[in-house]
Amino acid sequence: MSETLVQKQAPDFSGPAVMDGNFVEARLSDYKGKWLAFFFYPLDFTFVCPTEITAFSDAIGQFRALNAEVVACSVDSKYSHLAWTQKPRQEGGLGKIEFPLLSDITKKIAGDYGVLTAGGIALRGLFLINPKGNVVYSVVHDLNVGRSVDEVLRVLAAFQQAERTGEVCPANWKPGGQTMKPNPKESKVYFAALAK
Repeated sequence: MSETLVQKQAPDFSGPAVMDGNFVEARLSDYKGKWLAFFFYPLDFTFVCPTEITAFSDAIGQFRALNAEVVACSVDSKYSHLAWTQKPRQEGGLGKIEFPLLSDITKKIAGDYGVLTAGGIALRGLFLINPKGNVVYSVVHDLNVGRSVDEVLRVLAAFQQAERTGEVCPANWKPGGQTMKPNPKESKVYFAALAK
């Protein structure tokens, strides 16, 4: 059984990435003091992957409104990433993406995050890393289903709400929703509201 990264320091990463048509170095330390949505996808020039990457890119304003950035990572080379961003979306390419595409050609980062398959590609793993560098949320699933950007934003907002208020967010909580005081007596206020 693999050990979870939740409540632990996020494994450090550093490597070549593509951003704004250029090669850059992307490092976990670049995001200290901010939230980070760090996600893995299997391969460039595939089918589900561009739908996810472009959806995260299109929502970058919502992430930044929550003091969060996004980084995507796969085992492809930086050259493959660059070529994919130069292909138009209507042809299965990415076009302009608003965050770095990190190259993990050595497969070390995917291994460190526990998402590397025996076949040498990454599962669809997503990790929310808080401003202190700790993993607070992780979800990993198989290759054939894409993730919901709205759900990632909801969970990110929930963690921030809980951190701000010291309260907890119940199932299906959304921004503006009622939170709960995490003790036996005061939690009854929330449960009583459900009964109405």
